[in-house]
Amino acid sequence: MERWDAISAVQRMQDYIDEYFNVPITLSDLAKAAGYSQWHSARLFKGFIGKSPFEYIRAIRLSKAALQLSDNQPRIVDVAFDFVFDSHEGFTRAFHREFGITPKKFSDNPKPLKLFMPYRVRDYYLALQKGEIKMSDKQSASTVFVQVVERPTRKLIMKRGVKASHYFEYCEEAGCDVWEILSRIKEAMYEPVGMWLPKSLIRPKTSQYVQGVEVSIDYQGEIPEGFEVIDLQPCKMMIFQGEPYDDEKFEEAISALWDVMNKYDPRIYGYEWADDDAPRFQLEPQGYRGYIEARPVRLVNNR
Repeated sequence: MERWDAISAVQRMQDYIDEYFNVPITLSDLAKAAGYSQWHSARLFKGFIGKSPFEYIRAIRLSKAALQLSDNQPRIVDVAFDFVFDSHEGFTRAFHREFGITPKKFSDNPKPLKLFMPYRVRDYYLALQKGEIKMSDKQSASTVFVQVVERPTRKLIMKRGVKASHYFEYCEEAGCDVWEILSRIKEAMYEPVGMWLPKSLIRPKTSQYVQGVEVSIDYQGEIPEGFEVIDLQPCKMMIFQGEPYDDEKFEEAISALWDVMNKYDPRIYGYEWADDDAPRFQLEPQGYRGYIEARPVRLVNNR
């Protein structure tokens, strides 16, 4: 069999799973999609993906279930049945085995989990052929933690630059004391961040990249001199968190996470990028927790 015929067969199985993950899937179904025998289809899938078809399906379902649990706190039993688990108990055991926490505890207090982030096998090998990625990148995606979180209506206190598109340009334009000033705002909802503003929030002759901090919508406190405050609408943010790294290697950590984010398809979990809805942001790189960045998303069926 030609290599690309095999890759296409595996891709057809992936596409079938993406479409029918929430109903029972048999090896016979996948073999029909692949166009080969059940034994050969399973062997091809394992060889190219690194998981058996049913290991892959279970990982997909559990990761999608985790995002649903973190999104709106549904009943655990409903999530179990939505993702084709026979019982609440079976789902709880599988979820705990995959993530080290029960679905109930996770739903009550969501935290970043090591979700399964599959690559499209055809896209991966095309990129590999073009030299855009290295073989090691195939494994690197599994070292990123992903979570979708809700951001409420809120205000953003920020300072604009002139034409900066990243941190170092911004420091030259706005100074390196902005972060310290933002850190003094005690009423902040979260820690200060660097942000890439959507086009709708960029004023003429001002930068895309800014630094700011979010506060509640009813904030009436002081606005530091040279800063401004704008309203931000409710949104969903997909948080990406890399593994811990040595502080002096922060540039490598950022580059590695960007590489994963650029290849990541949020439609795998029912979302799409929503870059016009909110600023994309990065937290201060701190090696002990891994590099963290967030990009706005929306549910695909909420267009």
